[in-house]
Amino acid sequence: MSNVIQLNVPSQRQSLGARRSALIASFAQHRRFGDDVFWLKENAELLNILECTGMRLETDALAPHGGFYAQVEKRLGFFPQYYRFLLSICLDLEDLGMEGTKAESLCHWVAREGLADAELSDLQRAEARRLMQRRGIDPLPDDTGLINRLHNFIDRSETFAMPNKKAAYELTHIVFYLSEYGRRDPHLSPAAITSLEFAGILAYLDQNADLLAEICVALRYGGVTPSDIWEGWLEREVHRFGVTSGAHVSTQDEYHDYFVCNWLMSVSGRDAFFKEAGYESMAFHRANPTGGPLREMSQTMFQLEDQRSSDWQVMRGHVEDALSEVGYEILTEAQASSDKFEAFFAGFARTGLRGVAL
Repeated sequence: MSNVIQLNVPSQRQSLGARRSALIASFAQHRRFGDDVFWLKENAELLNILECTGMRLETDALAPHGGFYAQVEKRLGFFPQYYRFLLSICLDLEDLGMEGTKAESLCHWVAREGLADAELSDLQRAEARRLMQRRGIDPLPDDTGLINRLHNFIDRSETFAMPNKKAAYELTHIVFYLSEYGRRDPHLSPAAITSLEFAGILAYLDQNADLLAEICVALRYGGVTPSDIWEGWLEREVHRFGVTSGAHVSTQDEYHDYFVCNWLMSVSGRDAFFKEAGYESMAFHRANPTGGPLREMSQTMFQLEDQRSSDWQVMRGHVEDALSEVGYEILTEAQASSDKFEAFFAGFARTGLRGVAL
């Protein structure tokens, strides 16, 4: 009788460079196609994260974007409404190592055409300025008050004590632009830091990993270390992500959550984009995300009507009694995550109209 010896040899894992190359190839060539605005959005987001975090790439990692780069001026000429996406991708490709100097001439063309003048929001104007200043061009030289208006918006902390995802995402993006994605001090006031804290509490209560990751990145760009509770939860969520690949995977997924959570991992010195990646279409899904207690808290406060108070100690019992066991645990963690929780709740309670004659 012979003895069979079984060797447990670990399988060869992808190198970090290979994972990044596969991720770039998947988004560039397999999930969507170049004339789709969602292709522009996804690739602009991925390349921006790779560029602003200084992630090193393999020599041919950007090759899947060769066709896009060769035709970028034609796309810009026909789709000027997407100039911010197109400039962002072109700038990042060059700054990540692709040979060429097209971005500067494209920035000059966009500035001459006055495309930034057609923007309705200060947020979009700030993005346009930030993109073109990467090649030394200011598309809005006469708008000397833009920076002050951005600071005025993020300094109004009351805005961010109420559920308003649009405002919260605008807050984080303003910090990204003011800091040039972590390259310089954005000069955030204590009020702006409070705004980020309030938005972070709301995102945690909502268990919104996408928004909370952006808030944590913005805090770090502002020189503030985020709550261990927030970042610890986000790190666990990253590890729990499911990544599937193949020709038939759905692109209706949580790819953006995956991107920004990994962005935070990189900014905070943790391992980023460590999941195996394939040179084919991929989809990204959070593993059974738990709903937070935010909706139940809001509903409880709304139903209290005239009994509603801005004092958390007065309202605490009413709110906690309305929650499930899981919701109560998340609320308890949210309270422990920030010393501004009671100040946040004073705005969240929304008692300001009481007593006003109408």
